[in-house]
Amino acid sequence: MTPQVAAREISMRELQAMLGVSRSVVSGLIAAGFVEPSRGPRNAYRFTFQDVVLLRTALQLRDARIPPRKIITALSRLRDELPDELPLTGIRISAIGNDVAVRTGPSQWDAATGQFLLDFEVAEIKGDVVFLDSTPAQKNLAHQAQEWYDLGEQLRPSDVSGAERAYQKAIALSPQPFYAAYVDLGALLCELEARCEDALGVFDAALAHFPNDAVLHFNRAIALEELGRFDEAERSYKRCLELDPSYADAHHNLAILLERRGDPQGLVRHLSAYRRLTT
Repeated sequence: MTPQVAAREISMRELQAMLGVSRSVVSGLIAAGFVEPSRGPRNAYRFTFQDVVLLRTALQLRDARIPPRKIITALSRLRDELPDELPLTGIRISAIGNDVAVRTGPSQWDAATGQFLLDFEVAEIKGDVVFLDSTPAQKNLAHQAQEWYDLGEQLRPSDVSGAERAYQKAIALSPQPFYAAYVDLGALLCELEARCEDALGVFDAALAHFPNDAVLHFNRAIALEELGRFDEAERSYKRCLELDPSYADAHHNLAILLERRGDPQGLVRHLSAYRRLTT
């Protein structure tokens, strides 16, 4: 079991970026009582991931024309049910007519009354309000995978662990191999020196689906080079260039690697190709 960690607080600027709204909109939601953020240095608002879920829900329920009083009642109960950390799985909030339904784990309940509801089609997403439809299951999965990927992109600058989990979820949910999620997850892990072995595993898994993709071979070569596996890195760079001879960065990296390995002719050849492609 993963150990508990202290909940990270979010600034007003980060919250605006997550929700895509102005400061005045957030201030209006606070004034309406949707959330009660704490105060930090210089009296600045500090939000929790729970606040993010509640505010995102308030915005989307408002857009769905749910009456404001019902939104506040629903969110008050939801606030008591949500954990301190933004749940990456296990919560789905749905506007059904003028009612608000919440799914947490195997249970689902009316957000205003707390009454349990009969089962309906639900799936794990990132805490957004969603509207139920009769879309085929595979299309639903593809949509959910894209939402998890988008969440990974959103979290990447500030929450590496959250972004990693989101990318992994996108890969697991997608009915088709999710190319962008593989690439970005591998690159994210490779940026962390201690995770290059994990990054290599991601690129290898991706290459099982996309064996002739130059970008994957290039990124795999970087991971191998970081791990000190220079023979394999050289082969991966060369495979990248076989697939795309105009891949300038591969020429550059291979030139530096060959110089390190005592191959001055290889250095000159690939450095010349790099300069030719970038001038």
